[in-house]
Amino acid sequence: MLGIHFTTLEIGAAAMSTVFEMDGMYRAHGNPVYDFLQARGRLNKGMGNGVVYERRDVRGTMKALKNGRALWYGPDQDYGLQQGLFVPFFNIQAATVYATARFADKTGAAVVPFSHIRLPGARGYKVTIHPALENFPVGDDLVDTTRINKIVEEFIMLQPDQYLWVHRRFKNRPEGEPDLYDLPTKKKSRRRAG
Repeated sequence: MLGIHFTTLEIGAAAMSTVFEMDGMYRAHGNPVYDFLQARGRLNKGMGNGVVYERRDVRGTMKALKNGRALWYGPDQDYGLQQGLFVPFFNIQAATVYATARFADKTGAAVVPFSHIRLPGARGYKVTIHPALENFPVGDDLVDTTRINKIVEEFIMLQPDQYLWVHRRFKNRPEGEPDLYDLPTKKKSRRRAG
């Protein structure tokens, strides 16, 4: 289940788990109390009877997929180039994980995109399961990862204000390109009493 980091992530996962059992992934938090609460919250409220894997648990994730488990996976964060490469994201080169294609290739799992947005006027939420990707992966990391980024872009454009932009999607930059988050700060002028 290919999802993205909308502010409705937990609600979207909980809605999906009412239809079928689903496992999830998360990045361990530096604060052990928050980490415990996040994982427990996903198990108790979001993933139903599923398992929540820390993102570095590739072995557990692969085993689950090989056993036919559904897995919520969000490939839209910048984890650097150890597990990714630079591909366009809204026409800006962004370090992007290539694990979506690798998981599908190694396990035979279908990649099924789904979106989840909050409707205006407190009218509820809309969760949409899109068709499984066809001819994916093709075996070329650049082509496969670019395709995934295009899907992420399409989902973001459904409701850009609900995307978690705070994840700093462009924190790693290609050689020679400026840090997009190192913005010049305005110097505060001090008035002298006189």
